[in-house]
Amino acid sequence: MQTIDAPTRPRRLRVVRAPQTFRAAWISDVHLGTRTSNAEALLRFLRDCDVRTLYIVGDLIDVWSLRRSVYWPQSHNDVIQKILRKARKGTKVVYIPGNHDEFVAPFCGQYGHISIQEHAIHTTAGGRRMLVIHGHELDTVVQNARWLAFAGDVGYQFLLSLNPLINFVRRRFGHGYWSLSAYAKKRVKDAVNFIGEYEKAVVRYAERYAVDAVLCGHIHNASVHRFGDVTYYNCGDWVETCSALAERHDGTVELLHFPPFPRVSSPSVTEPELAPLTL
Repeated sequence: MQTIDAPTRPRRLRVVRAPQTFRAAWISDVHLGTRTSNAEALLRFLRDCDVRTLYIVGDLIDVWSLRRSVYWPQSHNDVIQKILRKARKGTKVVYIPGNHDEFVAPFCGQYGHISIQEHAIHTTAGGRRMLVIHGHELDTVVQNARWLAFAGDVGYQFLLSLNPLINFVRRRFGHGYWSLSAYAKKRVKDAVNFIGEYEKAVVRYAERYAVDAVLCGHIHNASVHRFGDVTYYNCGDWVETCSALAERHDGTVELLHFPPFPRVSSPSVTEPELAPLTL
């Protein structure tokens, strides 16, 4: 999946392998408790990246799915334990509940190095202010027609359930991960229009906080755009794109990608690089 990650022209995702240190990192939409959560890819990210502040931007646990059927493998436990271990070792963890894990929202407060908040304001190394929200607050379907949101979630999970078979065949031919649902979102006109209008609504919402940027998740569409004076960031998800945003100590913000399984290397193919974007 190619992601636009610069306000002026499209760039490409960089596959991260070596351990790296970041000032802050943002992940969202892990959806633990579903069969489509790529928990192993997230564990690689958490192992390979040391961060001073880790933002969990909603939908870490998918209660909607757990209410339909219980699914909780060891790898999902490992993700929770890894986050808690990072917090014990000094990483500041900021947890912003989404719509799929809204049961956490009543527990806003400080718990050691873990802070549960409705939203957050992050200040970069360069002094820029960034509003961090999950983003369901601006989704009119989630806010006004929850039954339709539930129905859409069932359909979305069905498309995701086809991915293992598709990617089993792709692996046999040496190809990388590909998501049917992500492809549908990019090709269906209504979905494309929804994403565009959603991004604009998030930016308008951020203006009331007098910030330079806004970062969210929710729609599983990793991207970076500039709308006037405000930069829009979406850190993607760990179901399809397996992506995260990270800030280096000089204030550079990068969009990172951890594919569910590595692409088979070829002498004629080189891994794409992501040019950093300074906020």
